[in-house]
Amino acid sequence: MLTLLKLLKDGRFHSGQALGAALGISRSAVWKQLQHLEAEWGLSIHKVRGRGYQLSAPLALLNSVEIDEHSPACGWPVLVFDSIDSTNAEALRSIGRGMAAPFLVLAERQTAGRGRRGRKWVSPFAENIYYSLVLRIDGGMRQLEGLSLVVGLAVMQTLRDLGIAGAGLKWPNDVLVGEKKIAGVLLELVGDPADVCHVVLGVGINVNMQMADEVDQQWTSMRLEAGKAFDRNLLVARLGIVLREHLSRHQSAGFSVLQAEWEQGHLWQGRAVSLIAGVNRIDGEVIGIDGQGALRLKVGGVEKVFSGGELSLRLRDDS
Repeated sequence: MLTLLKLLKDGRFHSGQALGAALGISRSAVWKQLQHLEAEWGLSIHKVRGRGYQLSAPLALLNSVEIDEHSPACGWPVLVFDSIDSTNAEALRSIGRGMAAPFLVLAERQTAGRGRRGRKWVSPFAENIYYSLVLRIDGGMRQLEGLSLVVGLAVMQTLRDLGIAGAGLKWPNDVLVGEKKIAGVLLELVGDPADVCHVVLGVGINVNMQMADEVDQQWTSMRLEAGKAFDRNLLVARLGIVLREHLSRHQSAGFSVLQAEWEQGHLWQGRAVSLIAGVNRIDGEVIGIDGQGALRLKVGGVEKVFSGGELSLRLRDDS
């Protein structure tokens, strides 16, 4: 089916006969594959009698060679999948198979993409970035402190570099434009963080997506914000360059060296918020973050510090 898609990706009309000849299958088999692409992969295909079949818009697919050409200094092996359950899940499986880090897993489509706290991450084919970078961490809890915030900072900076000037951060792992989510970060750990472990830096970025009925929160995409489509290979390469630089600073000096920069990008500094932890809710005002990436809130006139993977931050109506 991917071979058929590559024949159609130019956005031009192709006859069923020509497609069948190229694939070595019958016209009816071509028709069945086209139906599957529409039903399972969510692609829109125009059918015009006498002209053939045409994708509603040309497709630019992810390509590891192009990514490497844009960012040769990164040097990470890049694995690109057409369709997969989730890039984080494949990264974890690759670690289990003994693949040496660092390496990067990308996918055109996820069938079980996920965000923080088990939320579904909507993953249409060939529209967005589904990105999981695997790193090996040798003996040092400090290398994990604030790491998800470092990744979020790198994503924000990459988006700004590419023209999304309004991109900003929301503690702990979201990148927003205004009140709308444009990207998210999900880190997963395997091994002993006090000795040797691997960490998967999962990133999802809404790039060229224009419609998504399944998303249960306010969202936007780079295309919606800029009014133009973006080259996803260039975006992946640029993110790798920025992320590599931020990770190097974090490894050499700890998260505190990036603390002020992160706070400058935080859209909710000084805002009235509610911190949700299970059934508990804490109302306060955002002061900032500490040197380990924990949230600092003023609660009843007293500063308190919060950290943890199951916390959710929401704006209060009086903010």
